[in-house]
Amino acid sequence: MFGDNFFKRVENKTNVDKETILSLAKKLQDSNMKDEKTLREIVKDISTMTGKEVTKEKEDKIINAIMKDNIPQNIDKMF
Repeated sequence: MFGDNFFKRVENKTNVDKETILSLAKKLQDSNMKDEKTLREIVKDISTMTGKEVTKEKEDKIINAIMKDNIPQNIDKMF
């Protein structure tokens, strides 16, 4: 699917290694994306992985958008 070059670029940009990315992808694939508790855990995991703090307000906004299937085309606008 994705080559090592892709993962290397992501790792260089985010400091998140290939194994962590693959682990997160598996967790996302196996998760119920309509379960609020699961979504909050995933947001916290991503926050920890990237070293980016997510305020309670931003977390709530992300969760509400996902639960309502209201994800913007440009997800960067959420942050």
